Amino acid sequence: MELTRIVAVLLLLPLSGWAGTFIETFNDDDLEDWQELVQQNKKPGTWEVINRELHAVSADGWPRLLTIGNKKWQDYTIEVDVKPLEKHRLASIVIAARIKGTWLVFCEVGDRPFGTPNAICRTGDFHTNQSQLLYIGNHPLLKLNDWSTLKLSVKGETFSFSINDEQITETGGDFALVLAGRALFEGKVGRLDGLLLTGGAGFGVANYNANFDNVIITGKDIPDKGKLPVASKGKLATTWGNLKQF
Repeated sequence: MELTRIVAVLLLLPLSGWAGTFIETFNDDDLEDWQELVQQNKKPGTWEVINRELHAVSADGWPRLLTIGNKKWQDYTIEVDVKPLEKHRLASIVIAARIKGTWLVFCEVGDRPFGTPNAICRTGDFHTNQSQLLYIGNHPLLKLNDWSTLKLSVKGETFSFSINDEQITETGGDFALVLAGRALFEGKVGRLDGLLLTGGAGFGVANYNANFDNVIITGKDIPDKGKLPVASKGKLATTWGNLKQF
């Protein structure tokens, strides 16, 4: 795979100073820090490291996410390379941010749940599938057996979603209204702190077999972790069969 994007991020780090960078290239067998988030009463997906790439399988239309981080992560960007291998009926590829428990902000590209190719961003309770639509627009499905890059940035009360360096949507006011509505519902008028403003990050699939690679998360609250491989090394496939779940 092409590593130019990762190298560029590393070169820019000295200029930003304040930013931390988490890099996951799946070049070892350690998935200990990752957790799976599935919707209520749904079976877990399959996550398998094969040839230094993460192979994911979701056999039905309910998305499964692989997540990392903690509830204190605030303003950051997550990007991930994905190669869809096989599509089963209505399907989507998902990227998520500010995951706190089962609440999150997430964007997906696919034909689920509306049956036509779209890019969609929502926020809400992933566990119960209750969410608020933030954006929907026409977008072609990702090409099978081709690498694409999804990117989701969150800063304050705004977020930005991109596919292959093309910005799909950027929103501020709409997201702020959703936050205010949730604060009102929870009796916390004027207190947006902690309401979808902090949390971990992740990615996943619904009704797809797909490979993921080169997860890069950058922001002031992000711990420095991971590095680029010095040389390619063959290794045995590793199946992660006991992921921690929310």
